[in-house]
Amino acid sequence: MALTRKYLKTIVVGDKGLSDDQIDGIIEMHTETVDGLKEELKTAKESADKLKEVQTELDDLKANNGDDYKTKYEKEHNDFEAYKKSITDKETAQAKANAVKAYFESKGITGTNLDIAMRGATEEIGGVELADGKIKDTKTLDTLLSGIYKGLIISKGNVGANTGNPPAGAGGATKTKEEILKIKDTAERQKAIAENHELFGI
Repeated sequence: MALTRKYLKTIVVGDKGLSDDQIDGIIEMHTETVDGLKEELKTAKESADKLKEVQTELDDLKANNGDDYKTKYEKEHNDFEAYKKSITDKETAQAKANAVKAYFESKGITGTNLDIAMRGATEEIGGVELADGKIKDTKTLDTLLSGIYKGLIISKGNVGANTGNPPAGAGGATKTKEEILKIKDTAERQKAIAENHELFGI
């Protein structure tokens, strides 16, 4: 029931009803109380709305920071994996080069000839497969050795000049391609080819 003047006039205290002054006082107090409650309710509503806005902003912030963190993590992770791969690739390339170099040396290619062979076999070196540091299949390298690298091989046997058939241009003179090809001793001819590889496009 609403607290009205009409209602208050029906209230009897002892054998008398409430006076107009008493009723005015009660109404005034009631009005102040109601106004106070209304103000509190308004403040509470504003606080609730503000809290809702803050929560929304917080959720957005969390979501955005989450995406930023994920993107940053993925970038750093990918960069690190790429770095590890580059290191592994370099180590693998070096291991292949070392294995091929050792193989060429074992076949009699040494010194300057070895440098030439290594520079000219970049593609073959890259295609080599290793197992425990050793070349699995030397077929491609053997093709080089029996072909364009044949003249780079220095025989381990007697490579001295054949006194019965001395090479043309002996005595320190520069040999021509034709003179080298006329050398009958195989080891000596190969040695001369290796020493004058530029004449043969090696």
